[in-house]
Amino acid sequence: MDQGIQFFMVGLPDNAVKESHQRIESALRNNGYRIPGKKIIINMAPADIRKEGSSYDLTIAMGILAANEVIGTDKLEKYIIMGELSLDGGLLPIKGALPIAIEAKQKGFKGILLPRQNAREAAVVDGLEVLGVSTIREVIDFFNNSNELQKTVFDLQADFSRQLSSYDYDFSDVKGQENIKRALEIAAAGGHNVILIGPPGSGKTMLAKRLPSILPPLNIQEALETTKIHSVAGKLGINQPLVLVRPFRAPHHTTSDVALVGGGGIPQPGEISLAHHGVLFLDELPEFKRSVLEVLRQPMEDRFITISRAKISVEYPSNFMLVAAMNPCPCGLYNHPTMDCQCHSGEVKKYINRISGPLFDRIDLHIEVVPVDFRQLSDNRQAETSEMIRNRVTAARKIQEERFKGVSGVFANAHMPSRVVRKVCAINDSGKILLKTAMEKLGLSARAYDRILKVSRTIADLDNVNEIQVEHLAEAINYRSLDRESWGK
Repeated sequence: MDQGIQFFMVGLPDNAVKESHQRIESALRNNGYRIPGKKIIINMAPADIRKEGSSYDLTIAMGILAANEVIGTDKLEKYIIMGELSLDGGLLPIKGALPIAIEAKQKGFKGILLPRQNAREAAVVDGLEVLGVSTIREVIDFFNNSNELQKTVFDLQADFSRQLSSYDYDFSDVKGQENIKRALEIAAAGGHNVILIGPPGSGKTMLAKRLPSILPPLNIQEALETTKIHSVAGKLGINQPLVLVRPFRAPHHTTSDVALVGGGGIPQPGEISLAHHGVLFLDELPEFKRSVLEVLRQPMEDRFITISRAKISVEYPSNFMLVAAMNPCPCGLYNHPTMDCQCHSGEVKKYINRISGPLFDRIDLHIEVVPVDFRQLSDNRQAETSEMIRNRVTAARKIQEERFKGVSGVFANAHMPSRVVRKVCAINDSGKILLKTAMEKLGLSARAYDRILKVSRTIADLDNVNEIQVEHLAEAINYRSLDRESWGK
């Protein structure tokens, strides 16, 4: 009777899991072993959760060999075994090695066997024996005590310190735009969302790409959280066991809402989760479908996204800074200092209205970017480096860490709930008069009122003063001047 008819797999395996039979059979045959000619049932418990992917190949193969007494079982229960098999018995890398290793340690396993390409990633977990292997024969010999595998060691602290500030872009490359640099410094210091509005070629994208370089360096806990998400999504490089710099994600405006927030039959993280602890950059914001932009509203407030399906619900973190960029009007020349806009006021207003008021309210700083003139472009003086700005930002963040020590889930001014805003953003009578006037003239919402207070608190932190001054409020109000009600009139 045909061997394949005797091989059964139960527990809701997907096609990739079902096809493991052929991969395992070929891998074993090419290494001098064979699947026994018996009825084999592979039970993947729990039976009501769908299993997907090819990472179970090595696990199933070892189970078959152990049941047939080809390998010893004395060490088998002490190790997690994961890996995709090629037809010649080689092992291919898997997704999610880091979270698997973390779970293995929490469950009390001695170690984990997995493809050599994933070994450094898993070795980030301290106190777990990580054994990287290249072929199925190495694994068989290990369990038969005929071959010792070398434990993979990863010096987390040394690697972390070495690559902490490796950025491709630096603010020293930017000519002029001092007011925009100041606004982005404020945004970085308080974790605030930003929108850059200006004509094509004014430097919006260039400035946005440099924002991660002035954010405070990731700490080890943040790096681990970010790495887990990228590992699950299969976004880690072979030689990148840990995400050491803040992520910068820039999805195209044709992206879908599922690609942005995550989803799928087995929910996978989307762009907002891949940008966790980093920057999500949306260029040409009005060109995104409205439905795509509207799904951002809840995760921007809650800093996590829950993806629910009939049989599973997954929560992914999404604590990102949103940086958006857009032209001011269809022709791109509205408010241009030297060129005339060809759009009438109705077209300008219609263009800005592609972005809903509630989404605009959730963006703290609205910054108008104007083109740099020739004099500034030809200036050879050295501009301020990202490191200089980052030092000031880090100092302001340390003030906020101390302030919010007793407040759960709040690490920066942008995260403050309303009850905390009233406590730490108190303003004097002169400030109240100024803010009242601005609210009435700009037609700002209650949410915008809170945003102004949060931004002014950040400006005060950068100045290292305890009380919010009138000048701090005035600067914060200035960054709301592009609100819907005042634009295009």
